[in-house]
Amino acid sequence: MNKILLPTVMLAVLATADTELDDLNIQMTKMQQQIDILNNTQEAKTTTPPSNNSTTSSLPVEESTEHSFDHYADSFKQSSFMPDISLIVDMSYVNRNKKDEELQHLEVPGIAHSLIGSHSHGDTGHATYNANNGFNLNYAELAMQSSVDQLFDLNAVFHFTEYSVEIEEAYLTTNSLPSGFRVRGGKFLSEFGRHNNQHHHVWSFTDAPLVYHAFLGDHGINEKGVQFQWLAPTSNYLMFGVELLQGENESMYGTSAIVASGDEEVQAASSPSQPNLIVAYAKASIDIEDTTILGGISYATGESRIDHLSDEEGPHAFSAESSLYGVDLSLKHYFDSYRYLTWQSEWLYRDMDGDKSTYATAANDSFNTTALEKKQAGYYAQLVYAHDRNWKVGLRYDDIYKNEINAVDNEDDLKRYSIMAEYLPSEFSRIRLQYNLNKALYDEAGARQDIRSLILQVNLAIGAHAAHSF
Repeated sequence: MNKILLPTVMLAVLATADTELDDLNIQMTKMQQQIDILNNTQEAKTTTPPSNNSTTSSLPVEESTEHSFDHYADSFKQSSFMPDISLIVDMSYVNRNKKDEELQHLEVPGIAHSLIGSHSHGDTGHATYNANNGFNLNYAELAMQSSVDQLFDLNAVFHFTEYSVEIEEAYLTTNSLPSGFRVRGGKFLSEFGRHNNQHHHVWSFTDAPLVYHAFLGDHGINEKGVQFQWLAPTSNYLMFGVELLQGENESMYGTSAIVASGDEEVQAASSPSQPNLIVAYAKASIDIEDTTILGGISYATGESRIDHLSDEEGPHAFSAESSLYGVDLSLKHYFDSYRYLTWQSEWLYRDMDGDKSTYATAANDSFNTTALEKKQAGYYAQLVYAHDRNWKVGLRYDDIYKNEINAVDNEDDLKRYSIMAEYLPSEFSRIRLQYNLNKALYDEAGARQDIRSLILQVNLAIGAHAAHSF
């Protein structure tokens, strides 16, 4: 009996083991099939856009539903929707040889006034960077950026000062157009020239080049509009761009009608057609061993509506057809991984042909208008040497050498000299000491005033921020 029972039990155990092994193999096979299905689904999502016309599925209904819910549960995690967010704070200590109230009345004759300090146009207040003697909180900048989907990226920069809060930039950018084309829309810094599209914390000096500041103000061409760019399929970088912009820049363009405060039905100039500003440019670069050379040409054209009728000193307005031409050249030579020498230079020329309007009566209800034509040009050149990852030194020379008004040469010996040294404890912080000698400003009596400025700047950043372009 025992001889029969023992083989029977062994056979039953083996049969059970075979059955469990078969079940385990079947489960492992199903699991591998599920993994393959998930991998194929993820690959299809990243390579092809979803189609609303699909009528078939390779998955059974039950499995398709189960995997779909698992997939969307992962997709809707909060971390999947968080953009890169960064905060940049810039502050400075300034010591100048002139009081703040004196600086507010100085101008670059025939070109711009109130280049240093706080000032206002009507009800709007403005302040330049490093505006006042003593301590300055220049701004806090909050930036966000992320990929939206397979078609668009989205960027936004919010600019906070003691005077105002503004959307400095907010724009979409296409990321999948064929043949090297790209479209950007919203509010953004124009890619006119070299300096214009750089944010303040990227500048090699704490203030803008003199010719940029005088022609285009503190923020340059920063407009609402649309940008079209084409990157040529060449071995070296070659890009062409066109921008159609609103044209609100208050230093050279403008979109508002110029009307008399005493009688708003009286116009010195009606508002221009909008969009008001067209910008076009071409940029190219070449690498020669350890040296990169980048150059470009730019052109901007639109109508000017510059309204200073509310100014207490010499109220006036200017309407014109205005064009701005630019040529830029930059070189960067690397000695090793951290040491490099950078040269950056630009030349700007502007042609403004129109009319100047002043009030004809004390009631401010009528205008006297005279023809006014301006042809002005200037350039800057700067050289920056990075000794290592932590230390940089630099020199900059600014010159506005042409200042022709109604075919008559105006003051044109308009120069500024700058020297700086900066320490970067890390890629997130900068401490910069800069000295300026500004010989471009004149007082109301037409006497040149030499302005000496010592500026200690501290710039700090936290959060995730995209890499800056060359």
